Amino acid sequence: MLTEERFAQILQIVNEEKSVTVQELKERLHTSESTIRRDLTVLDRKQLLVKVHGGATALEMDYATKDIAVTSRMNHNTGEKTEIGKYAAKLIEQDDFVYLDAGTTVSHMLEYITTKDAVFVTNGISHAQALSRKGITVYLLGGMLKPATEAVIGLQAAESLERYHFTKGFFGTNGADREHGFTTPDPAEAMIKENAMKKCRKSYVLADSTKISQTAPVKFAEFSDAWLITTKVKDKELKKEKNIIEVRK
Repeated sequence: MLTEERFAQILQIVNEEKSVTVQELKERLHTSESTIRRDLTVLDRKQLLVKVHGGATALEMDYATKDIAVTSRMNHNTGEKTEIGKYAAKLIEQDDFVYLDAGTTVSHMLEYITTKDAVFVTNGISHAQALSRKGITVYLLGGMLKPATEAVIGLQAAESLERYHFTKGFFGTNGADREHGFTTPDPAEAMIKENAMKKCRKSYVLADSTKISQTAPVKFAEFSDAWLITTKVKDKELKKEKNIIEVRK
């Protein structure tokens, strides 16, 4: 079993059962105790779970760290999201092989994607439907559906990403901070984002002004791992970063 597959299985078990012992993971994953302990250490450092004596527990999530439902977020900051989406869509060229992350900011790209020669892969149900209606070739990752974000997550989704190599990837985020990187509330979604970004030749994170200098519980990429597309950055120190694209000058 590949390391990333084992990580995904461990996270799935921990998040479903809230706590698990090393012995239980060893038996269910048919691997050694030392490997499980090493995996838990890595996942704890990535802030995907909490390593405790003899096992691990799921991250505590309260009202401030949960994803807001898509239906609630769709009409939030639509002006900024439209500007960001329109700019991002123009970056897609003929014959690109593109990954589109689930989420409302990325969804604002869809109306402005015009090339029929690019091919898309996404974990967003509504993204796939919108592209298909436009006659664009799109592949949907298989896995478990998360209703709040309409994102496909889980082990199957992580495994299916392994076969792809994208020219470009476009991602949503709940937080974009120079020190803490790009973050999201859900460890399972973070794993998919992280795996997908590793498969992209060039990655773009789309974030409206409410996400800038914010931090959610789980990091899926360093700030330097992707281009940040936003409207306008007010923080003078942050503006010095070379990987920021401001769509409002």
